[in-house]
Amino acid sequence: MGDLQTRRAIIQGMDADGHYQKIKAKVPLSELYKYSSTLRSISQGRAKFSRKFAEFNPVPHDIQKGLIAAYQADMQEA
Repeated sequence: MGDLQTRRAIIQGMDADGHYQKIKAKVPLSELYKYSSTLRSISQGRAKFSRKFAEFNPVPHDIQKGLIAAYQADMQEA
């Protein structure tokens, strides 16, 4: 759950399913890049995850600035 919070996740709940725990969270898609490898490493290969689209949300201002700077740098190279 701590790793999800570092990925700007909004934790919606936790359920027990037998010996397993299910965590429901909304996480930006950009933060899930290579998440399966990270999750496998954190859980020693025992955990799995699934994802589905939920909604669009505004990007935080500091991340917007980074995206704009990267775009402008790419445009100058072209």
